[in-house]
Amino acid sequence: MDWVSVAHAMGTGGQGAGDQAGGGLVAFLPLIIMVAIFYFLLIRPQQKKQKEHKNMLDNLQRGDTVITQGGLHGRITGLTDTTCTLEIAEKIRVKVQRGYIAAVLSKGEVLE
Repeated sequence: MDWVSVAHAMGTGGQGAGDQAGGGLVAFLPLIIMVAIFYFLLIRPQQKKQKEHKNMLDNLQRGDTVITQGGLHGRITGLTDTTCTLEIAEKIRVKVQRGYIAAVLSKGEVLE
């Protein structure tokens, strides 16, 4: 068996060095497209949601009616940098970490 002909058959098939560089980029193109799709469908909306939540937490004021992630409804009676004091019933107050405030109710909504 002639080893030269076997090596030639297993070779690049006539592609030059310039063609190989383009072929490598084409091979990574699906991966690049998948990263772009993940960024626009998953990462970017999550960053936007985190930014809105941080904005809401920064704008908390005494007297706001809020809902915690645990489901407690209450009115803010005290604020520090890390905690909020909520009045959940008359003369019943609890402290929760500021990050656990899930939503601020609008002025028209009242606690029941």
